Amino acid sequence: MRTSRIPDLWRFLLISFAALVCTGITASLGFWQLGRAAQKQEIFDAMARQQALAPWGNAELASQVPAISQILNDAKRKELLHRPAKLQGQWLAEQTVFLENRQMQGKVGFYVLTPFRLATPQEGTVIIVQRGWAPRNFMDRMVLPPVHTPAGMVTIEGRLEAPPSKLMELEGADGGADPDGQKSRIRQNADIAQWAQQSSLPLLALSLVETSDDAASQGLLRDWPQINAGVQKHYGYAFQWFGLSVLVVLLYVWFQLVRRFYLPRRAVRIAAPR
Repeated sequence: MRTSRIPDLWRFLLISFAALVCTGITASLGFWQLGRAAQKQEIFDAMARQQALAPWGNAELASQVPAISQILNDAKRKELLHRPAKLQGQWLAEQTVFLENRQMQGKVGFYVLTPFRLATPQEGTVIIVQRGWAPRNFMDRMVLPPVHTPAGMVTIEGRLEAPPSKLMELEGADGGADPDGQKSRIRQNADIAQWAQQSSLPLLALSLVETSDDAASQGLLRDWPQINAGVQKHYGYAFQWFGLSVLVVLLYVWFQLVRRFYLPRRAVRIAAPR
C-alpha cells in the first residue's frame, strides 16, 4: 500500500510542477505581448506628434538636416523623421532614378526618385524626393514610364523619411542597362551616399516623401502606406496566451484537485450509512 502511494505522489508532484511551469510561461508570453503593444503604441504616438508639427521651409530644412557626409546619430534621426516640410526649389530631372520591383495598391512598378535643389541662401542644398509610384512596361522592361517633371521654380509638400528600403540585389544585376548598375536610371536600390559621390550633388542625409496633390498630372501615384501602430495583433496574441494559461489552471484544478480529492470524498460521504 505504501509503495503504491509513492508513485502516485510523485506523479501528482510532477503534474503540478508541469502545470506551474506551463502557466508561468504562457502568462509571461501574454505580458510580453502587452509590452510589445505598448512599445509600438509609443512609437506610433511619437510619429503622430512629429507629423502634427508645423512644416519646415527651406531654411529650417537646410539648417536642421545634415549632409550625407555628416554623421546622423539615432537621437537626431528620431528628431527629424516624419517631420512635414513645404519646400521651394527646382527639380533636377536629368538625375531621376527609377527603383524597380516596388509595389503600390498591389501592383508592381517603379518608385520615382528625383533630386530637388532648394532655393535657399546656401545655394546647392539638394534633397532626394520620393515623388511617387509609376507602372512598369512588362513587354519591354527597359522602357521608362512617362513621368512629367515641372520645370522652373516649384513648391512641394511632404515629410522627411529614410530612403526606400533596400531589396535583395544580385551582384552585378542592373537590368541590363550598364555594367556597374549605378549609372543606370533603373535601379534595384538607391544609396544616397553613393548617389552623392557619383553625381557630385550636395545631398542631405534624409529623403522627402512627397504628398503634394499633383501626382496624377505627373503620371504618378502617391498612395503611400499609412502609419499603423499594429497593436491589435499583439493584444490578440496576449489574449490567446492568457487564455491558454487560464485553461491550464482550470484543467489542473479539475483533474488533479476536484477529481482526485473532492469527488472521491464526496462519494464516500454519500455512500456512508446514516
